[in-house]
Amino acid sequence: MPTSIITTDDLREFKLELLEDFEELLSSYLKKDTPKKWLRSSDVKKMLKISHSTLQNLRNKNILTTHRIEGIYFYDAAEIDKVLTEGQSTNQ
Repeated sequence: MPTSIITTDDLREFKLELLEDFEELLSSYLKKDTPKKWLRSSDVKKMLKISHSTLQNLRNKNILTTHRIEGIYFYDAAEIDKVLTEGQSTNQ
Protein backbone atom coordinates (compact mmCIF):
# COMPACT_ATOMS: atom_id res chain seq x y z
CA MET A 1 0.00 0.00 0.00
CA PRO A 2 1.56 3.31 -1.05
CA THR A 3 2.09 6.01 1.51
CA SER A 4 0.37 9.35 0.98
CA ILE A 5 1.11 12.62 2.70
CA ILE A 6 -1.80 14.57 4.14
CA THR A 7 -1.32 18.31 4.34
CA THR A 8 -3.10 20.81 6.56
CA ASP A 9 -4.93 22.07 3.48
CA ASP A 10 -6.23 18.54 2.88
CA LEU A 11 -7.44 18.36 6.47
CA ARG A 12 -9.09 21.79 6.23
CA GLU A 13 -10.89 20.76 3.04
CA PHE A 14 -12.01 17.50 4.65
CA LYS A 15 -13.31 19.41 7.67
CA LEU A 16 -15.34 21.77 5.48
CA GLU A 17 -16.84 18.89 3.50
CA LEU A 18 -17.70 17.08 6.71
CA LEU A 19 -19.37 20.17 8.19
CA GLU A 20 -21.43 20.66 5.03
CA ASP A 21 -22.58 17.04 5.18
CA PHE A 22 -23.57 17.42 8.85
CA GLU A 23 -25.49 20.63 8.14
CA GLU A 24 -27.36 18.95 5.29
CA LEU A 25 -28.26 15.95 7.44
CA LEU A 26 -29.34 18.13 10.35
CA SER A 27 -31.53 20.37 8.21
CA SER A 28 -33.25 17.40 6.57
CA TYR A 29 -33.80 15.81 9.99
CA LEU A 30 -35.30 18.98 11.45
CA LYS A 31 -37.62 19.47 8.48
CA LYS A 32 -38.88 15.90 8.70
CA ASP A 33 -39.43 15.61 12.41
CA THR A 34 -40.92 18.95 13.30
CA PRO A 35 -43.18 18.26 16.26
CA LYS A 36 -46.87 18.92 15.75
CA LYS A 37 -48.80 21.38 17.84
CA TRP A 38 -51.89 19.76 19.33
CA LEU A 39 -54.99 21.62 20.49
CA ARG A 40 -57.76 20.48 22.79
CA SER A 41 -61.44 20.92 21.98
CA SER A 42 -61.74 24.02 24.17
CA ASP A 43 -58.82 25.67 22.33
CA VAL A 44 -60.38 24.89 18.94
CA LYS A 45 -63.78 26.24 20.01
CA LYS A 46 -62.20 29.50 21.17
CA MET A 47 -60.05 29.76 18.05
CA LEU A 48 -62.93 29.18 15.64
CA LYS A 49 -65.54 30.87 17.88
CA ILE A 50 -67.91 27.91 17.59
CA SER A 51 -70.07 25.89 19.96
CA HIS A 52 -69.48 22.37 21.19
CA SER A 53 -72.16 20.97 18.86
CA THR A 54 -70.63 22.71 15.84
CA LEU A 55 -67.25 21.23 16.67
CA GLN A 56 -68.86 17.81 17.03
CA ASN A 57 -70.50 18.24 13.60
CA LEU A 58 -67.12 19.09 12.08
CA ARG A 59 -65.72 15.90 13.59
CA ASN A 60 -68.67 13.79 12.41
CA LYS A 61 -68.38 15.14 8.84
CA ASN A 62 -64.63 14.44 8.88
CA ILE A 63 -63.84 18.08 8.20
CA LEU A 64 -61.56 18.01 11.24
CA THR A 65 -59.73 14.84 12.13
CA THR A 66 -59.01 14.08 15.74
CA HIS A 67 -56.97 11.85 17.93
CA ARG A 68 -58.76 10.70 21.04
CA ILE A 69 -56.76 9.84 24.13
CA GLU A 70 -58.63 8.80 27.27
CA GLY A 71 -61.78 10.63 26.17
CA ILE A 72 -60.00 13.86 25.25
CA TYR A 73 -60.01 14.99 21.63
CA PHE A 74 -56.82 16.49 20.19
CA TYR A 75 -56.62 18.41 16.92
CA ASP A 76 -53.60 19.17 14.75
CA ALA A 77 -53.17 22.96 14.71
CA ALA A 78 -51.69 22.92 11.19
CA GLU A 79 -54.75 21.07 9.87
CA ILE A 80 -57.10 23.63 11.42
CA ASP A 81 -55.10 26.45 9.81
CA LYS A 82 -55.38 24.63 6.48
CA VAL A 83 -59.16 24.25 6.83
CA LEU A 84 -59.45 27.94 7.72
CA THR A 85 -57.42 29.10 4.72
CA GLU A 86 -59.34 26.81 2.37
CA GLY A 87 -62.59 28.20 3.77
CA GLN A 88 -61.43 31.79 3.23
CA SER A 89 -60.42 31.13 -0.37
CA THR A 90 -63.79 29.53 -1.22
CA ASN A 91 -65.78 32.35 0.43
CA GLN A 92 -64.10 35.10 -1.59
